[in-house]
Amino acid sequence: MTGPTQETTTSLEGVNTGAPTVRWLDIDERHAGQRIDNFLLMQLKGVPKSRIYKILRKGEVRVNKGRIKPDYKLRAGDRVRIPPVRVAEPSQAAHPGRHLSQLLKNAVLYQDDQLLVINKPSGLAVHGGSGINLGLIEALRKLYPEQRYLELVHRLDRETSGCLMVAKSRSMLLHLQRQMQSGAVCKRYQALVAGKWPRGLVEVAAPLRKNQLQSGERVVRVSEQGKPAVTYFRALQQFKEATLVEAKLETGRTHQIRVHCQAAGHGLAGDQKYGNAAFNSEMKKRGLKRMFLHAAELAFNMPDETELTIVSPLPEDLSALIADLRVEE
Repeated sequence: MTGPTQETTTSLEGVNTGAPTVRWLDIDERHAGQRIDNFLLMQLKGVPKSRIYKILRKGEVRVNKGRIKPDYKLRAGDRVRIPPVRVAEPSQAAHPGRHLSQLLKNAVLYQDDQLLVINKPSGLAVHGGSGINLGLIEALRKLYPEQRYLELVHRLDRETSGCLMVAKSRSMLLHLQRQMQSGAVCKRYQALVAGKWPRGLVEVAAPLRKNQLQSGERVVRVSEQGKPAVTYFRALQQFKEATLVEAKLETGRTHQIRVHCQAAGHGLAGDQKYGNAAFNSEMKKRGLKRMFLHAAELAFNMPDETELTIVSPLPEDLSALIADLRVEE
């Protein structure tokens, strides 16, 4: 038989060892705005994602003594109750290797005392969790230890490359998030899709609804019960069996471009979840090793009303595929 459950109060830097205990974590500004499910994935390394969502559904995780949903966003001052869950043995905090460190230093597109814009490489998750020890934000914090505040303003899928904003201050984070919520941030992507996309500007307005599978995997579907989502597409180059398009987001839903491409009947190249299997297979033969989606441009106003536009050209792997497709024309 086991004894009564213990309770401890732990700082975010603390490590909980020994028998599992109830932990209370006090949230500071560094973690404010993060979803509770992603926060738990970082705190409970080694715990399966399905277990994380199970303890959330059962109400074992509490914020300020109340039940919350997986998409709850933490606020500074929140107190999080984490139930006794056995986690993997603690190990030394991961550090970015020499290659990743140099890659990220060379990937800075813009930097001032309040903002950092990174040209995120494909294959790098924006944050750790779910078996990922080191994401982009953790790597940046190791690279810039003098920066007391570094927080993601928005996110990109792991395979997506391109412009990503990181705030160096709480005021900049809130400023940019307000602009994003009001639609004042212009986000343009480049994507390769199957078939001949119609010429001219095409609006895809299809509400999207997130579904959580038992495994914890997120799947997004077009649904009348979903949240409004609008993407404007424009064909940039047409090839024999594909089209390079620009996608401009009016809203910023999870997997929005990918699902809207699927809904329009033009699956995104390399997209294993929502794309066309035959098209993906053909593009793989041509050398595509990941999803062809690149955050090419960001435009927004700084706090002093100065307009700032950040541009990221297509990376070499995607440019090489476009060059190969162009040969057939």
